[in-house]
Parts: sequence; structure tokens; C-alpha cells
Amino acid sequence: MNATDTRTVLLETALGLIWNSNYNSVGVNEICKQAGVTKGSFYHHFESKAQLFCEATNHYWDEIRRELDCIFSPINSPLEQLENWLQFIFINKVGNDKDNVPGCAFFTAGMQAGCGENRISDTLQLMTERGAKYNQALVLSLLNNNYLQNAKDPEQLARLMQQYVQGAIMHARVTRNISNIKKDLPEGIYRILGLKPEFWFSAKPTWPSAEPT
Repeated sequence: MNATDTRTVLLETALGLIWNSNYNSVGVNEICKQAGVTKGSFYHHFESKAQLFCEATNHYWDEIRRELDCIFSPINSPLEQLENWLQFIFINKVGNDKDNVPGCAFFTAGMQAGCGENRISDTLQLMTERGAKYNQALVLSLLNNNYLQNAKDPEQLARLMQQYVQGAIMHARVTRNISNIKKDLPEGIYRILGLKPEFWFSAKPTWPSAEPT
């Protein structure tokens, strides 16, 4: 295995362990064992678990960005983009198992790491800002096409969308109720955006594509 392959394997292994466990319980020894590499190889590529987490987060963003580009593609109408985004949340962040609502493992891991890990906090803030830019572009499209009731601050609405989703996911985890979040999340987002009532549930998601890949 060459250096590039080793680095990629470590990143992918870290992603898997972060999603299926938590930041504090995943140590360097476990990462190396799962990846099939030595600790020497690990420290050749990463100076610490925190650095690996940050690099894995950026690696994950590169993957998820391609999905977001499809979700918010201009070939879809603004309303379809909105429904695509909600569909993305239901599939990737909510799921169908009330006992295992995935949410975002990176935000969870960031909270577990604590405020002392500035590198992790900065990386997660950057990831949040990147996601908010997609939301902000969606808000502008909805606003420019006269789907919203009143002129809003797109930057603030983008933040509110993120905050509401994170809160709703935490609520679903605590209550163990998938049905409620699937019912409540779209209406909550419509209300936050100020989407005109005649456009509520008026479009169908086009993501993921029904066409074979």
C-alpha cells in the first residue's frame, strides 16, 4: 500500500468509526487496527487524532458536496431544490430506525471533543458555513421567484434552517419518534422560510434520481 492509499484508508476508516461510534471512544490504536496500518504509518500522515478528524471531515465534505450540487442543481426548480434538501435530510440524517437516528456524526463528535479542541471547532464551523451557502442560494432563488411571503435576510434564514434541523433531529432522538419529524420538519422549514401556503407540498423531490447509475 503506497502513502496515498494509506492516507485514504485512514480517512475512510476514521469516517466509519466516527459514524458508528463517537469521538472519545475511538482511539488511534483502534483506527490503526481497523485500517490495517501501523501507528508509525498513522503518525507519518497525521500528528494527532484531532488532525485526522479534521482531515476526515474535509474528506467527507468533498463527498457530500457532490450530492448537494445535484440537490441544488439549477435544472431543478427552487421548490424542487427545497424538497430535494428535505429528502436528503430524511435519508441521511433521520433514516427509518427510531432507535438509531444518525443525525450528523461530525457535530456530535465535535460536542464530545469539547471546546478545548479549537482545530475541531474551526473545522466544523467551516463545514457549517459551507452548508449554509447552499441554503442561502436556495433562499435567494425562492425569494427571486416570488415564493416567499416577505423579503427576508437570506443569510439569517440559512442559519435558521440549519439550527431548526439540528434541533428537530435531537428531538427525534430523544422521543424516538420518526413519524413526527417526517411530518413536522417540512412544515417547520416552510414556516421559517415564509413560503407562501399555496406552495407547501406542491413539488416532489427529484433527488435521488430514479434513473439507474
